[in-house]
Amino acid sequence: MGVIVQKFGGTSVGSVERILNVANLVIEEKEQGNDVVVVVSAMGKTTDSLVKLANDITSRPSKREMDMLLTTGEQVTISLLTMALQEKGYDAISLTGWQLGIETEPVHSNARITNIDPSRIQGELKKGRIIVAAGFQGWTKEHEITTLGRGGSDTTAVALAVALQAERCDIYTDVDGVYTTDPRYISSARKLSSISYDEMLELANLGAGVLHPRAVEFAKNYSIPLVVRSSMERIDGTMIEEEASMEQSLVVRGIAFEDNITRVTVFGLKNALTGLSAIFSTLAKNQINVDIIIQSQTDENCTNLSFSIKHNDLEETTRVLETYKDDLNFTHIEQESNLAKVSIVGSGMISNPGVAAEMFQVLADNDIVVKMVSTSEIKVSTVVDRENMVKAAEVLHTAFHLDQNEVKESLV
Repeated sequence: MGVIVQKFGGTSVGSVERILNVANLVIEEKEQGNDVVVVVSAMGKTTDSLVKLANDITSRPSKREMDMLLTTGEQVTISLLTMALQEKGYDAISLTGWQLGIETEPVHSNARITNIDPSRIQGELKKGRIIVAAGFQGWTKEHEITTLGRGGSDTTAVALAVALQAERCDIYTDVDGVYTTDPRYISSARKLSSISYDEMLELANLGAGVLHPRAVEFAKNYSIPLVVRSSMERIDGTMIEEEASMEQSLVVRGIAFEDNITRVTVFGLKNALTGLSAIFSTLAKNQINVDIIIQSQTDENCTNLSFSIKHNDLEETTRVLETYKDDLNFTHIEQESNLAKVSIVGSGMISNPGVAAEMFQVLADNDIVVKMVSTSEIKVSTVVDRENMVKAAEVLHTAFHLDQNEVKESLV
């Protein structure tokens, strides 16, 4: 048998009772003869509580100190789960990010993994131990603690699966798989038996909270079998693979949506040739992610530029643009908040023209105004008023028949 990596999110380890349940799932895998590496997140709302503590002290906490603070959440979980396994008679050891050999780039709060030295893990596995690994964290060559961004425990799990050449990586959550859309908002959402890496990557990038985008990217690049399944029920989950084997007739496979979107418009950009690269290079250097971009030429031979960002980045975006206003050579900026992004995703869109037109028609028929649009081969994203987010997702889910096709459960 080989190495199996299991990942459990915050809800799955949110109480002592749930930690004991996770311990039983780990033991079941160990009893099948596999070496087991378990990656866990902080318990329940621990991260939110730690963020609140920091915000009670300062409105602009240092990113370095936030990393120091937030990584304590996972450390609590790994020690408690290890104790639970030991209490049940199994040899287990907890390891933090640096003990796992996870090296990252020197970026606080949203670092990327650059290398993993698996020698410590392999040594412990040879002793027959279960490894309980802290997700979400690593360290730099300068011995600084870093975090991988919200949801980064998924990335930790898949990266460890790659480094250890694992048989598969199981992502256990409080849902039982990947759905056609968020079942908390859309009652007709259905679980998919399988979905392709590319489709899952788009959905993750577009707001589907089941998996972290970097985790899916790792799995795709290294062909790691990835399964999303429930930590509460013993039922089949969703297989993420190169080509989804089920429901190939569906042109659209999923609807993703997220609120907390703000549109920023830069007016009077003087140099259309170099102005775009200057603005986005400046934002990138300050770790600000830009999504949908629209450019328009004005009568004064100037350019107006609109782009969408997460609302949490608005203060920093405004500060950066105003700081470099003279160098970037624009007149002023405006912003519009209370927006949301609603997207359709499906690999079948590549060979089926007219999907975007149908999407826009459905939204228009339901009096939903589209404010921005972005497309790729397998997705179309629209920005709408936040108050219309769920309505837009629901009517699109129905229009593309995602609430009708029967799902075939075929996972082992």
